[in-house]
Order: sequence, then structure tokens, then C-alpha cells
Amino acid sequence: MKTPVSLIVKNCSMITPEFEIKENQSVVINEDIILAIDSVETVEAKYEAKETLYGDGKLLMPGLVDAHTHICQQFLRGRTADEYPMVWARILVPFESSLNEEDVSTSAQLSCLEMIKSGTTSFAESGGVHMHKVAEVAVQSGLRGAITCSTMDQGPFIPDSMKSNPFEAAQKIESLYQDFHGAGDGRIQIWFALRQVMTSTPALIEHMAEKAKEYNTGLHIHLSEHRDEVSYCLQNYQKRPAEVFDQFGALGPNLLAAHSVVLSESEIDLLKERKVNIVHNPRSNFGSHGFPKTPRFMQNDMPIGMGTDGAAGSSLSLFDEMRVLRSGLNVYWGLPIFDPMVIPAKDLLKMVTAGGASALMLKEQIGSIEVGKKADLVLLNINQPHLSPSHKLINTIVECATSRDVEDSIIDGKIVMKNREVLTLDEEKIMFESNKALKPIAIKAGI
Repeated sequence: MKTPVSLIVKNCSMITPEFEIKENQSVVINEDIILAIDSVETVEAKYEAKETLYGDGKLLMPGLVDAHTHICQQFLRGRTADEYPMVWARILVPFESSLNEEDVSTSAQLSCLEMIKSGTTSFAESGGVHMHKVAEVAVQSGLRGAITCSTMDQGPFIPDSMKSNPFEAAQKIESLYQDFHGAGDGRIQIWFALRQVMTSTPALIEHMAEKAKEYNTGLHIHLSEHRDEVSYCLQNYQKRPAEVFDQFGALGPNLLAAHSVVLSESEIDLLKERKVNIVHNPRSNFGSHGFPKTPRFMQNDMPIGMGTDGAAGSSLSLFDEMRVLRSGLNVYWGLPIFDPMVIPAKDLLKMVTAGGASALMLKEQIGSIEVGKKADLVLLNINQPHLSPSHKLINTIVECATSRDVEDSIIDGKIVMKNREVLTLDEEKIMFESNKALKPIAIKAGI
């Protein structure tokens, strides 16, 4: 008698945890867990599924993890290109301060829709306003997410409405934690956050770090994104940014350090010692901030995730982020010394899967296709002229695959997208409401 299970992905190619390609595989899913991985014949003989996804001509890979994004900035798309630096102070934060709950809800729906259609199954939101609306939409969408509120208590460019003292900031996140931590069958985590060092007093840094440890959850920060941070810290603390955060107790294995670009050698050693999770944002960083020391992180075997940094300057496609990081680092670190292997394709795929899982403190649950792990998976249509045939499919996926090649998405064992149709969100309605909302939001924000 066959064992009943909830879902089988039948007869697909598959990316193994070692980032090799295995052909003619079937993956058995029961509830939210991968129960078995075996040949098509073996699975067919042992299991009977309520639902089957056919993988002919498709590649099964771990769902992508956007380890640093800004869901509230979806209506800034196309606005920040060709701008001078310090966009965050002049445009991003003032824009966020103008949003009401309805704006944030619509932005979150559009963002979640784009993520699902781009192959993303998990995300880390670094914090904005009205984050209960983001959490509500994330639960509805089926995505897995680590969500927090923006916390700032100083800065001449920061609107008063975006500032809160350490107690108020913690209270806001604690309220969100009580309402949403563990929501969506455990898919939603609520984290603590610090926007960045220039907008945080020592009291805020210490309080957020303490609260994250008290609640046994994550702490999401922007770290060493640009040289202004370094200058500010040297002037005010006679230390560099990572050293300042360490001084006030923020560095640790629960810290997600987004960007991590302008770091000194000693700071990298400090981050490794504290087991901090590094997240790169290539398109954002290369636009105005510089080239990170990624090869050094890799040599130190430090976990590296990748994020889109929101839609203000780009899309939410991690496929695009991989290509940009590969090209940029090859030019900056590889070309001068004739080293084409400065960042191999496998390492890029690792960053958007297992590396992101580590950044979200979920490396034991997601990030690879293994028995016992959560079923967060996507299927790519590889039977297309830009992907097949290929001598090395892993290389081709990194160099050529796009978000539009993602046909099916499974999150927590549930089919969230099938044949490019998102099943959890009303795409037509979201697109209509988003197009209608763009101009009024822009006028209100003065952009």
C-alpha cells in the first residue's frame, strides 16, 4: 500500500546541496517538510500524492532568499536612478514618512507579488512604517519573512515622525512581535532593527541589541554602506562602524549586516569573530557605494546572503543581483590579476539560497533541497533557447536565467504559484490599484 502524502514534484532536474545537477528526480513533500528524494520509479512505487507538480523540462531549486529589502519603497521605482549620493536621507526616508496604512498595504501587496514571480520564497524586511500591514500581506501571500520596524532617534535629515526614543522604538516592535511572530504557520518572524549608525544614539543601539537577545530573535542593520558612515564614526567615536556597533553590544550571530561594503581588514576579522551574517546588495552598492571585499569574506568561510535593497533603484530579482555581483567583482577584483574564478557560479547560487537562509537564522530549515527541511522550492522552465542545451547548467542559470523563467513556487509545502499564476494574491487587482496609487503617493510625498 502506498503512503499518502500532500505533494510530489515529479520527474525534474534538481540542484543538490553541493550545487550539482541531478536528473530524473521526484521530491516527496508531506505538509511542509521534504519527506523523500528519489528516482521517479521509486517514488511512484512508494507514495501517493493529493497533488502533483510535473517537472518535465524544469529545474527544481531552493527558493531564493531576499536577505535585505524595503517593502515600503515599492512606489519609488525609477525615482532614485541618476541621483547624487545620500539618496536615503534626501528621498527614501522622507518618502516613507509620508505613507499611510493603505499606501503601505498596497506597496506590500505589489512587493510580495513581485517576489513570488521572481522566485523569492523568503525575505528580510529592514523596516519601514505601518509594518503590521506588511506582516498581514506577507501572511496572506504565503511568503516566509523576517519583518521589523524602522528605528531612528537622531539625524538632521530625519523627519520627526520617523524618530522615536529607545523605549518607544522597542515598544513598537514588541507590539508587532506579540501580534505576528509565528503567524502564517510559523512563516513570519519579528526582528529588532537599527536603521544605521548615523541615525542611532548609543542608547538606541544598546537597547535594540538587548531586546533582540531578550526575545531570542534577529537584529537587522545597515552596516558600512557608504563612506559617510565611516567618517561619522571616526569623528564621533574614533572608531569605525563595525567597532561602534560592537562597543554597544550589537555584533553577534543574530545580526544581519546589510551592504557591508566599506569595511577595513580589522572590521572583517571582528565580524568573523562575532559570527555576523553578511548581506550584499550589488545593484544598490555598485551604483554609488563601491565594491565589497567579498573574496575576503569567502576565504574566511563567512556566511554571505544577497538582497535587492527594495524596488526604488531596481527590481526585486535576485537573478539580476547575482549577475551584477559576478560582473562587478570580476572587473574589480578579478580582471587586474587575471582571475576569472574570483566568484564562482556555485558561490553566487549559495548566496541567494543557503547564504540567505543563514542570514534569516533559518539555515537548518531552508536554503537547500534535503530530506527533513522545509519545502521552500521553485521550478524553472529550462526548456528554452536561452537556457538549453548547456554544458554546465549551474553556470547557465547564473548567467542567463531571469525571474520570468520561474514557473512554479512552493512555500512551506504549499503551491503558491503554478504556471506563472500566483494563487495567493489577486494580481490583476493589485496591478490596477498600484497604478492608480502611484501619482497620488508621489504628490503627497513631494517627489
